[in-house]
Amino acid sequence: MKITDVNELERVANNIRISIIQEVYNGKSGHPGGSLSCADILTVLYFNQMNIDPKEPKSPSRDRFVLSKGHASPALYGALAERGYFDKKELITFRGIDSILQGHPDMKNIPGVDMSTGSLGQGLSCANGMALSSKLNKDGNRVYCLVGDGEIEEGQIWEAAMSASHYKLDNLCVIVDNNNLQIDGSIEEVMSSYPIDSKFESFGFNVINVDGHNIQELIEAFDKAKTVKGKPTVVIAKTIKGKGVSFMENQVGWHGKAPNEEQYNIAIKELS
Repeated sequence: MKITDVNELERVANNIRISIIQEVYNGKSGHPGGSLSCADILTVLYFNQMNIDPKEPKSPSRDRFVLSKGHASPALYGALAERGYFDKKELITFRGIDSILQGHPDMKNIPGVDMSTGSLGQGLSCANGMALSSKLNKDGNRVYCLVGDGEIEEGQIWEAAMSASHYKLDNLCVIVDNNNLQIDGSIEEVMSSYPIDSKFESFGFNVINVDGHNIQELIEAFDKAKTVKGKPTVVIAKTIKGKGVSFMENQVGWHGKAPNEEQYNIAIKELS
């Protein structure tokens, strides 16, 4: 299933945002801000770009996705449920003691999750391994890895970036969710990683800058990345933390807390 209509993709992204709010509210904890900021990115990947089949979640020929910023799991779970990997009813069990949907992605128990993540900085190394394996075995898989702009303060990200360039992993596409906020404040205040594009370029990456909420720009960026040979691509997506919920947008306090009932009702009303 590949959706090409931008309006339909925007509708899917909105559904994922509703799922994010429902998950975090019912779980009474979670990370809504950075989940809402990457909903459009996941929508384009799962519904327009990636070679995947929910009926065969372990197919060797599938493309891979690594959510390196694992705390944004509500967005990933929303996308997987919307795509048909599991029943949407599972979403309200988020972070429940017996739920498969824990606070960070678990590849052993959740259909469609390609890598267990959560310890920031490690996902890109895992994605490198997947991409290198695919090239060595001539499998033809593409690998996508979503990292946070706060996460790229981790040194391991740049070791992995150096390796990706060294091994010419042109089947690897890194996406930076550049919402400019992390748990303790703005990126500039905590540990500035700007200019992000110049840094990745100096590490040998093909760099594409986009509006991370513009579906058409995202499609064109990922299409372009597929044509690049001899080097990995990074898509730097400028986003808004808490996108879609007025009182959460650009508010660092919504990095990791759940809405109360009143806030939940307002958020769902806005998204609906």
